[in-house]
Amino acid sequence: MKRVVAQARWERHTQRPLFGLALVFAVAYAVPIVHPDASASVVEVCLAVEWVVWGAFALDYVVRLVLAERRREFVRTHWLDLCAVLLPLVQPLRLLRLVSTLLLVGQRARMASQIRLTTYVAGAVVGLLMFGSLAVLSVERDSPDGNIKTLGDAVWWSFTTMTTVGYGDHAPTTGVGRMLAVGLMLSGIALLGVVTANIAAWFIARFEKDDVEERRQTEAIRLLTEEVRALRAEVASLTGAGVPGQVGKEQVR
Repeated sequence: MKRVVAQARWERHTQRPLFGLALVFAVAYAVPIVHPDASASVVEVCLAVEWVVWGAFALDYVVRLVLAERRREFVRTHWLDLCAVLLPLVQPLRLLRLVSTLLLVGQRARMASQIRLTTYVAGAVVGLLMFGSLAVLSVERDSPDGNIKTLGDAVWWSFTTMTTVGYGDHAPTTGVGRMLAVGLMLSGIALLGVVTANIAAWFIARFEKDDVEERRQTEAIRLLTEEVRALRAEVASLTGAGVPGQVGKEQVR
């Protein structure tokens, strides 16, 4: 029981700092891509920041694993987190660290309350849009046959890909770019579906709340009506019982 409380406390206290680190990671990942002419020292600093952020998320996973009461079950139910932590170690590419950070941020979102879930998912959609744009720009800009050369082209491509519109005016030509396209399409459909489902659930809950309130008011009116009828019947019975006595007195007179 103590471990459960400690794990919940850890997750609650680290949620915002990790989200802030994710934003720092976004900046460090974007700078060398948006400014390809940046100096080598700037690129090295950004690369170090990326690894530090990844290390923070990896440490978070290890701490939650240690605090878990059933560690095997924790690993089984958090296999996506484990893959996100181990993925950069298999092939230390910046793109893999990007994927791992997105997955770990998604885990923090799943731990949020249902009320705030839509906000987190909407943020994940924006994050995927920007990260997808930066990632495809980094692999397509130097491709001889590529037609995604600017950040504007990349953002437009990411938006049309996530929404499955696909105008075809911009398309990846490299293998990695096409893999990014597949991942972006699947992730976009899933996340936008979650947003839509949460909005629909909110409306349904609102309608159910209004329906319950309407039924409560209807029941209150019904009970009030029955009370009025009972009072009328009682008054009528009392009036009917008093009339013969009054008539008898007048006859005696």
